[in-house]
Amino acid sequence: MLRYRKADRAAALEAEHTPEAVRRRLAQEPRASYLRDFVYGAIDGAVTTFAVVAGVQGADLDATIVVILGGANLVADGFSMAVSNYLGSRAASQQREQARREELRHIQLVPEGEREEIRQIFARKGFEGDDLERVVDVITRDHHLWAETMVQEELGFGPAETNPLRAALTTLLAFLLIGFFPLGAFIWDLIGHVEDPFTISTILTGIAFFAVGSLKSAFVAQAWWRAGLETLAVGGAAAILAYLAGALLERVA
Repeated sequence: MLRYRKADRAAALEAEHTPEAVRRRLAQEPRASYLRDFVYGAIDGAVTTFAVVAGVQGADLDATIVVILGGANLVADGFSMAVSNYLGSRAASQQREQARREELRHIQLVPEGEREEIRQIFARKGFEGDDLERVVDVITRDHHLWAETMVQEELGFGPAETNPLRAALTTLLAFLLIGFFPLGAFIWDLIGHVEDPFTISTILTGIAFFAVGSLKSAFVAQAWWRAGLETLAVGGAAAILAYLAGALLERVA
């Protein structure tokens, strides 16, 4: 069975690397990944909301207060994170565009110096002699390609740009979705009755942490269980700190 699966994967890879398939793929614009934005929002949503839940529980306050404070955190902190991510992503896009304009200006003012930069960049990649000069000639023939090459190779910007609004919405939705898990048991307790809502909330939050980590493993080279446990450990540490802080403040008060 395993041999057949490997054969199927090999056949699929071959189909993806025919000249026509490669041509179609390279003709498309590079797609930006919003995995970072999702994981960022999801983990922070679960951590901060459970921090509220654990802190209030540690202070031995009523379940209604848990729901009110947790719900307020979901809305306020989630929106704050989304806005921050939007502004940060927009600033990165503006920085990249400024760098591109600056490189175009340099090409106009000191073309030979910029050609030498291209030459040295590709010499470091192993090109030399006539091959190196042909690469330099091809790239510097198109000023926009020339500037974009400098932006990526010299200044370190990636080939794909994220959409600031999409990044912000991804963070917000992940924050609200995963951040709701710690509150679920307390809302259920207000509607009906739950014997120990904090224990259920803790379990649900742990499941949320593990699920987000496992989901991340689908996009990175990491075993799903390892990614899940890693995320669970990080989130659990924050939750424990929040609970201890609430318990300590309850004693001080």
